[in-house]
Amino acid sequence: MKYIYRFEEGNKDMRRLLGGKGANLAQMTTMGFPVPSGFTISTEACKAFYDNDNQLNDETLAQIDEALDQLSTKVGKQFNSLTNPLLVSVRSGAAISMPGMMDTILNIGLNDQTVQVLAQITDNERFAYDSYRRLLAMFGNVVYEIPEDTFDQILEDTKMTNHYESDLDLTVEDLHTIVGKFKALYIAEAGKEFPQDPKVQLLAAVNAVFESWNNHRAQVYRRENHIAGDLGTAVNVQMMVFGNAGEDSGTGVAFTRNPATGENQLFGEYLLNAQGEDVVAGIRTPQPISTLADTMPDLYNEFVATAKKLEIHYRDMQDLEFTIEHGTLYMLQARNGKRTPTAAVKIAVDLVEEGLISRTEALLRINPDSVGAILYPEFDEKELKQNQPAASGLPASPGAASGQIYFTAESAKAAHDEQHQQVILVRQDTSPEDIEGMVISEAIVTSRGGMTSHAAVVARGMGTPATVGVNGLQVDYKNGIATIAGTELQEGDWLSVDGTNGNLYLGKIQTNDSKVNDDLSTILDWSKQEGDLGVYANADTPADFAQALKFGADGIGLTRTEHMFFKPERLLEMRRLIIAEDAEEREAPLEELLQMQQGDFYELFRLSEGRSVTIRLLDPPLHEFLPHDAREIAKVSGQLGIDPDYLARRVDALKEINPMLGHRGDRLAVTFPDIYEMQVRAIIGAALELHDQGLENQPHIMIPLTGSKVEMSWVRGIVVNQVESLFNQQGIRLKYTVGTMMEIPRACLTADKVAEVSDFFSFGTNDLTQLTYGFSRDDVGSFMPKYIEKGILKADPFQTVDVDGVGELMKMAVENGRFTKGDLPIGVCGEIGGDPKSIEFFESINVSYVSCSPYRVPVARLAAAQAKIKMSKKKDVLANYVKS
Repeated sequence: MKYIYRFEEGNKDMRRLLGGKGANLAQMTTMGFPVPSGFTISTEACKAFYDNDNQLNDETLAQIDEALDQLSTKVGKQFNSLTNPLLVSVRSGAAISMPGMMDTILNIGLNDQTVQVLAQITDNERFAYDSYRRLLAMFGNVVYEIPEDTFDQILEDTKMTNHYESDLDLTVEDLHTIVGKFKALYIAEAGKEFPQDPKVQLLAAVNAVFESWNNHRAQVYRRENHIAGDLGTAVNVQMMVFGNAGEDSGTGVAFTRNPATGENQLFGEYLLNAQGEDVVAGIRTPQPISTLADTMPDLYNEFVATAKKLEIHYRDMQDLEFTIEHGTLYMLQARNGKRTPTAAVKIAVDLVEEGLISRTEALLRINPDSVGAILYPEFDEKELKQNQPAASGLPASPGAASGQIYFTAESAKAAHDEQHQQVILVRQDTSPEDIEGMVISEAIVTSRGGMTSHAAVVARGMGTPATVGVNGLQVDYKNGIATIAGTELQEGDWLSVDGTNGNLYLGKIQTNDSKVNDDLSTILDWSKQEGDLGVYANADTPADFAQALKFGADGIGLTRTEHMFFKPERLLEMRRLIIAEDAEEREAPLEELLQMQQGDFYELFRLSEGRSVTIRLLDPPLHEFLPHDAREIAKVSGQLGIDPDYLARRVDALKEINPMLGHRGDRLAVTFPDIYEMQVRAIIGAALELHDQGLENQPHIMIPLTGSKVEMSWVRGIVVNQVESLFNQQGIRLKYTVGTMMEIPRACLTADKVAEVSDFFSFGTNDLTQLTYGFSRDDVGSFMPKYIEKGILKADPFQTVDVDGVGELMKMAVENGRFTKGDLPIGVCGEIGGDPKSIEFFESINVSYVSCSPYRVPVARLAAAQAKIKMSKKKDVLANYVKS
């Protein structure tokens, strides 16, 4: 099998085999761009590595020897040469970009002998030993797992002793000493010497990169970004070019458009006399790429032209890495750039307007989950005016957030998981090891680094606000103190971060949600045109519904009436209703609640302006409304004017061993029909009131927890009797429907019969999943993470639909329900209705609409369009196959 490909042999369409970096290096090579020569060890070699007990097999080893010989012949350099030594970099490159998650080693081929040769042929001893100390640090960390901080501490001690401001101040003598100390670390920390044989260095580095595919941070990143674990990584071996060869050399990272805003303007940074890791790690503060136009104008113009050609070729914003060696430009990487959700939307719209991509391509390029993040919170203007920024940095990732600060990923994660705190990770700089703390943080702050530093890139990819390179911020990890402009903060103190403008504020500031911008509005309009699924909102209050309408909701797919009873004055009447011992005692509280509910429904119908509004009748167990301990019982008994002992007995009588499977849903209608009758009168009364004012509405009344046709028919009778009674009283008739929530497996299995007495179905996926699996949805936290970690479940079935089990029941219910009624409307309500992966399944089984929380409406809208586009493509492929 062929495991290795020279750059000249590949192209951009070989990502799965060569990884993204390798495929793009090959493409740039064939397009004639200045790419240092090299070869790619494929993902197939990675899989073979894992099949061979984490060892390179003989075939791979033989092909590496052959590829090295070909590279040496092409560039005129050889490992261990006393006249012109070959030095290479070893870099990972997965098929799907995972920036910073796997390992890189530069300057392989240097040793005690070749470092002297490099010094002689370049006439630059400082450059040679600077490169050697970098190799020793990276190789020791990646291959021998010597902590990176151990090497950094030696550097920091040297600079502190000599009062140096940066690494550039290190002298040749300093570097000789540092190299010696680094080599001694190998013995002290790993019990091994640094290998002097370049071939041994290379093979060890390749092994380490393959092993890094399964390191902890890479696994966390894949889990967070839903990347398959069996893809493997490729390894790119490339001749070194040196950005640290002097003041006419440098290294940088650039994006063809602004990755934070999407603005069509070259955006990037560079450092003179540095290697690439210096930019990414944020060790030194880089310069904006625009200043390169002043220092090296010809090279800058060459880079601008190259960037433009690559963007047009790939038809997307590009993330470019480059090195300048003695005034000559070399391209080290081109890939589709990571961007904020705001930038993703703007770039997609702009590329359509520029004629580079179609509307459907634009829609498919945007991650639906990220759309919600575009509605970034902003600090409340009134509060902001009362606060002055304590410090400022670079606005690396937009949005505003307040949280309690922590200085390590471990402490941040513990505070989040164990104490349920909103946390902000504050660091000098971040590294891939911090990924778990970054994932759960409300915002990320670093004192070092630029807009292309690790912290900036990862935060933008996650849609997390971030401010980097903060002037006046210092973090003392040892003593657990951060100093911001002279103010000391300890772990747990509150900090507010504005990633949109880079400001930091001491304390907590209220945030407000921002509005849909023009670009997002365009995407949502295109999505509505392309998609078939209706997108409705779960809205229990007028405020919820108003917000959903701003996001383009088609109406309300679920109003949970029980949520309307938790306001203090309503809760009191609800408690009075529940403890009543007969229908007569229930009359007074029911009348009070009727007036309150009718007012609620009136506002929802008024806001709808004729849009569909589906209202679910009372669902939860009655005991949820009652006091649960002696102190609360004493308080409530006083409010109700009844004996505490009597209330305690009534509370005890209403307790259930398993309330989620007990006296709730339509079972309440069977035992307490007057409760449902009150709600129906409130719904229809509100609709009639608006009818008198000239506003027409068609109420959709949903009965929860139906298990059979007989049960549905019985409860429907209660509803219809009340509706018809009101119509007769008013002498007016309105259109209305009565449907059921399909959340019991038996209802799905007998959907053809249930449909005979239902005007619509709406799947309640939480209860359907709970009853299908036998999981308590309130208690899965104790075991669900382990099930996912061990691969027993691919995902939490309460977050993404279980296609094989729950999905099969849904599919059966859709088919059988429509066998009875061909035009039966069928929806999905609950948060799973806003999950993009689930929506793709719902599209495939011909669901009519989904309903989700207001802030998920834009997400669901885009996901619905993508599902339709993908489905159409599959049908086209199938049709072409049949024709052929």
